[in-house]
Amino acid sequence: MSVQANAPRLSSQERARRRYLTDRAIVNLFIWPTLILLIAINLFPLFYSLYLGFTDYSAIARQVPVWVGFKNFSDILNDQQMWKYFATTGKYALASVGLQTLLGFALAMLVREKFRGSGLLTTLILIPMMISPVVVGLFWKLMYNPTFGFFNYLLGFTNPSTGPDMLASRFAGKVVPNLALWAVVLVDVWMWSPFVMLLVLSGLKAIPDYLYEAAAIDRASSWFQFWRITLPQVAPLLLIAVLFRTIEAFKAFDLVMGMTGGGPGDQTELIAVNLYRQAFLGQWRTGRASALAYIVLIIIIAVSNLYIRYLNKMRGES
Repeated sequence: MSVQANAPRLSSQERARRRYLTDRAIVNLFIWPTLILLIAINLFPLFYSLYLGFTDYSAIARQVPVWVGFKNFSDILNDQQMWKYFATTGKYALASVGLQTLLGFALAMLVREKFRGSGLLTTLILIPMMISPVVVGLFWKLMYNPTFGFFNYLLGFTNPSTGPDMLASRFAGKVVPNLALWAVVLVDVWMWSPFVMLLVLSGLKAIPDYLYEAAAIDRASSWFQFWRITLPQVAPLLLIAVLFRTIEAFKAFDLVMGMTGGGPGDQTELIAVNLYRQAFLGQWRTGRASALAYIVLIIIIAVSNLYIRYLNKMRGES
């Protein structure tokens, strides 16, 4: 009893400080183990795959990786077939991102003004990007089906007079374009144009009304208002949307695998699809696939830096 009486009494501030330290210790106890686990889960595969890129290794060979240096990178860069896949990926990214930018901007301008049913229309436009890409790929694969597909019905391919034989005779001696790649591009545009629309719409909502009021007082035309007010104000967000979609286009895999699997032939063999084919699907060339993955990573980083530099320049000028 005397010991308790002689014990120094803590002030309210000291008690609060000790309680704060205790709470902080509890927070660290919960946060740091999770943070360390997430870092380990992300960093270990990153560095281990980089190491495998310099080795001759197969995940099913039951042999230790054999160090080969830059041989995998050299073989990939000297393979003409791989350059064809890179070219196909570039065409896919350029076509899909370009069309998404134009269509997304147009949709944002359409739903910008409030009108009856605008909320319902916006919700319907956003539905495609909420669906899983694999489901979208299988859904459109059925629509493209040559036997009972909806598109063939619209094009009249179910009519015997316009069947495959008749079409082949009409296109004899002519160059038929790569329609399979454009079919995948169409689906990607249908799915991700709403994403571009959302970012552009947020930029349009942030434009002050007094800018348009001042332009109207000066009797500026609609085209002048769009070119001098709307586009410069929305350009940073539009460029961010283009950056995100370009990165995803270079990594496109699930949509293509769900629709074509890289076919027919290699018309839709994007680099991500070929990477998966080398790593799995009977080849199991783990070392070469890891090297290819880092080449794709370097390309994405380079393209992203170009976008970011242009975005910073645009912000500096504004």
